[in-house]
Amino acid sequence: MKITDRVVGLDVGTTKVCFIVAQVDDNGSLSIIGLGSAPSDGMVKGMVNDIDKAAVAISAARAKAEAMCGFKIDSAVVGLTGNHIVSRNNRGMVAITAHDKEITEDDVERALSSARAVDLTSDREILHVIPRRYVIDGQDGIHDPVGMHGSLLEVEAHVVTGASTAIRNLIKSVERAGMDIDDIVLEPIASCEAVLNGDERELGVILADIGGGTTDLAVFMGGSICYSSVISVGGNHVTHDIAVGLSTPIGEAERIKLARGRVGRETREEDEYIPVASISGEAGRQLPARILGDIIEARVRELLDLIGRETAGAGCRDVLPGGIVFTGGGSQIKGLVDLTESYLGIPARIGRPSGLNGLIDLVSSPVYSTGVGLVCYGARHGLTGAVEHEDNPLQSLMSWFRNWLADVIPHYRGS
Repeated sequence: MKITDRVVGLDVGTTKVCFIVAQVDDNGSLSIIGLGSAPSDGMVKGMVNDIDKAAVAISAARAKAEAMCGFKIDSAVVGLTGNHIVSRNNRGMVAITAHDKEITEDDVERALSSARAVDLTSDREILHVIPRRYVIDGQDGIHDPVGMHGSLLEVEAHVVTGASTAIRNLIKSVERAGMDIDDIVLEPIASCEAVLNGDERELGVILADIGGGTTDLAVFMGGSICYSSVISVGGNHVTHDIAVGLSTPIGEAERIKLARGRVGRETREEDEYIPVASISGEAGRQLPARILGDIIEARVRELLDLIGRETAGAGCRDVLPGGIVFTGGGSQIKGLVDLTESYLGIPARIGRPSGLNGLIDLVSSPVYSTGVGLVCYGARHGLTGAVEHEDNPLQSLMSWFRNWLADVIPHYRGS
């Protein structure tokens, strides 16, 4: 047996619930040691609409993660999204009262508390107050004022608020699953930890995390976040469009989207047919692949228009050399990068989790960006807990493999 620090991320999404478990190595780096995922339930557009169903889905995903990592999960850093999210940049200002005018951590906290003073209705609460930059006696561009000297300290902070009911429903779902919450983190803030590099954050970039029910946006400039919002369009909307346009069941539409979905010029140049089951379940229909491409591209162009309007309204899209980084399950549509670059006229790429150790191959897909980002966020903010467990990675991997077999082969029973 050995004792290590570990951090757990919980992504409660519209289509899936996912736990990511990581341990903090002796050198401070993160190693992935556990993954548990289950179909989501009780969620609509990133928000809880049935607490009991959401709790059951959370418990199912947790059981798989526990089987893989080898210890009980009793708390997690939890991601939050939904179109109730609102953000703004606000300034705070305090006088330095120490005799020698040296700025302390207490002075910084007072400045941030001043920046929290935003007008809120009774049904909203603050999620994050993230410092962007500090100013000391008119000197701008200061990232860490502690230890410096001055008479007046100002801070510009990114303040994120959310609807109290949406936050409380998420908390209650996690607690009903028998867990505590280490912290609640806006999902695009978490995802950036997993997929953006330092140059992108410094020079300027848009992060677009396309989930099942929503697309989370975050804009970074000067090394910190300057804008965030949530768009109520996600991958499930594409699936629904396919189901309606091809007169096929939702499950079949999702399968076709994942297997054959693509956008861009190639969808119109191919003289190809694809098999599509009817709503009644009968097979045998053959439809042109270009029809599928046209259906998907119409919704993707709508999403790109919304992203363009959101970021242009924030006054930042035209000054972002990093362009746009897509992540999340909805970013896996073939041709998305090329279509974005031609349609919006900015660079684009697909972001995947990187920079970790351990079982990283299991979580290298954009699908897991939020979950991995949550453990990165938790580790960076000290949201870790000491656990005692068997130091047997092979046993954990075999346990995960048995659970995976049970998912894909319903009658499988591991020995």
